[in-house]
Amino acid sequence: MKNNDLSSYNVGMVSLGCHKNQVDAERMLAILNNKGFSLSSQINDCDVVIVNTCAFIEDAKQESIDEILNLCNLKNDKNYSRLKLIVVTGCLAERYQHTLKEQIPEIDVLVGIGGNKDIANLIIEGLNNNKKEFFPAKSDMMICGERILTTPSHYAYLKIADGCNNRCTYCAIPMIKGSYKSEPREQILEEAKQLAIAGVKELNIIAQDVTCYGQDLYNKFVLPELLKDLCKIDGIEWIRLLYCYPDKITDELIDVIANEEKIVKYIDIPFQHVNDEVLKRMARKGDKQLILDVISKLRAKIPNIVIRSTFIVGFPGETDEQFNELLDFIKTVKLQNVGCFKYSQEEDTKAAQFSDQISEEVKNIRYEALMRVQDEVIEEHRRSYSGKVYKILVEDLRDFLEAEGVKDFNEENNLYYGRSYMQAPGIDDYIEFDLSEDYNGKKPEIGEFVNVKL
Repeated sequence: MKNNDLSSYNVGMVSLGCHKNQVDAERMLAILNNKGFSLSSQINDCDVVIVNTCAFIEDAKQESIDEILNLCNLKNDKNYSRLKLIVVTGCLAERYQHTLKEQIPEIDVLVGIGGNKDIANLIIEGLNNNKKEFFPAKSDMMICGERILTTPSHYAYLKIADGCNNRCTYCAIPMIKGSYKSEPREQILEEAKQLAIAGVKELNIIAQDVTCYGQDLYNKFVLPELLKDLCKIDGIEWIRLLYCYPDKITDELIDVIANEEKIVKYIDIPFQHVNDEVLKRMARKGDKQLILDVISKLRAKIPNIVIRSTFIVGFPGETDEQFNELLDFIKTVKLQNVGCFKYSQEEDTKAAQFSDQISEEVKNIRYEALMRVQDEVIEEHRRSYSGKVYKILVEDLRDFLEAEGVKDFNEENNLYYGRSYMQAPGIDDYIEFDLSEDYNGKKPEIGEFVNVKL
């Protein structure tokens, strides 16, 4: 097969897991497109399908395996002959490497995270019956580079680093991704400028820990400086911070968030727990008082800030009293957005070896209890928004409803879907609004900002 024949091959991508994975998938799509492959979103019409896997927790691993097995069934279907190559990359491939191929021999090309930049050549070799297993150094993973966006054109994720130097006892990410690796500031700013030229209005800043940015390159944390530079880029209207660790949220960073108009008053901080003993066993930096101090500082300097967090229930040894302390925190501190994970016992992590593991039944009970309390907090916050006017970024209602499995809706109505600064795409709730009365004589466009009274 010659390179000039590549356009006859349709390549599809299934990307699972986090938004960092999504950015990796977008970079691979750009590489494939530049090589001459045809890209398709219709898996049934593809000659090659890449599964960009996740391995964060057990449910994510199972989802990745199920997706691979579905493709194996598709490939083996005698009534379907187009699928020639199953390519597996991402965190599951990196974590289990050759074992994964032994368990699922139908995988044709298996690629570690450091090999994504070679994805096109590996596929070419696979199509030439040279099946590959390729696991270069983790440090070779891509961070910046050309992308084909899989988000709507008005927002994008900007990955500023990968890997992690935190060694939380429950987390396998450092084993999978390796040490923290920042991308040089110049390259990040150039990518952000290109995204702005392409029409992106909202940048969502991501890394395993965005607050750690720059330590490996500049011997200091330089996220505040990077944010100031990003705010100077024409066309970008919203900049959102995701995955900030509480021990690195400095007064300088808080001041930048407070004073820069383009930085939305929203911050995502994974606290994971608030009991001091549980935090210590998790190997989290800081304690409950640090968490309370960070929240207090943010709310004092930025009165309308929205704080999102995630928590783990059922961590080994978590007592009823410790869980109730977490519940009391949720009730009294009243964070606007909260996600919850049931502890997943990940092999090769320190916490997996703890003897005081908690039953799935107890984990489920605690998960349901926490989310019930948070639902009450959310309703209280929502009532406080009533009657106020918010700047809303208009999204595509059809895409949202179809993603939620809703097929029966009226395209001719005047119902719109959007987000204010209080909602991050894909993880928080949304706002439905009706502009049937009048909107300057025209309907708002997707990606446009409108002012809406809730």
